Amino acid sequence: MKLKVYISDGTKCEEKDYAVQEFEGDKGIYALKQVLLAYMANQRQGNASTKTRAEVSGTGKKAYRQKGTGNARAGSRRVSQWRGGGIVFGPKPRDYSQKINRKVKRLAYSRALFDRAVAGDIDLIQQFEMDSPQTNIFNKIINRVVPKGKVLIIDDKWNDNVLLSARNIERFDLSEAANVSAYDLCRYDKIVCSESGMNKILSRISENNND
Repeated sequence: MKLKVYISDGTKCEEKDYAVQEFEGDKGIYALKQVLLAYMANQRQGNASTKTRAEVSGTGKKAYRQKGTGNARAGSRRVSQWRGGGIVFGPKPRDYSQKINRKVKRLAYSRALFDRAVAGDIDLIQQFEMDSPQTNIFNKIINRVVPKGKVLIIDDKWNDNVLLSARNIERFDLSEAANVSAYDLCRYDKIVCSESGMNKILSRISENNND
C-alpha cells in the first residue's frame, strides 16, 4: 500500500510502498468494534452507588396512623416515594471491564491500521528531529502535513527536544509505536508517523501473525 512520506521539514513528499495488511469486505470490522467497546468499558470506574431503603438514615417508625387521616397508607419514611428515601434498582459499584482475547486484538489492530491508511488519514515523515526545544518550528512542520484536526504523532522513540517542543500544542498527542493501540488509531482525525515508527508498527503486526 502506498503512503505519503514527507521530508523532515514537511515541505515535500513522495509515495512509498508499505506492507500494510489488506482486508476484503467486512473482515475484522466486528473484532475492531469489540475491542473499542472493551477499551471504553475498561476506562469506567464503576463507582456509582445509591442507597436502598435499608441503607438510608431515618426512623423506622410508622409515619402516621393507618386510618382516619385521609392520606394513603404509609409504613415507613424511608420508602422511595418520600423525599430522602431509598432508591429502587439504583446503581451499585460494579466492574465494567471486558476481556478480549489476543487474536481478536491483533485482528482489530490490523484492521484499524488498514482502514485509516485506505482513508488517507496516515501520513509519514522521514524523522522527527529538533536541535533544541522549539514549539513554533515543530508546529509549523506538522501544520504543513496536517493543517487542522486532532493529530496523533508516532515515533519509534522520542527524544527530549521533540517532546518539549510538542507538549504545549493542544491538538497534538505523542505516542511511541510500541504503545499505540487500535483505539488510538481510530480516535484521532489524522495520524503522522515517522518511517521508523511505521516500521515498528508493521513489525508488531508481523510478529503477532507469526505467533
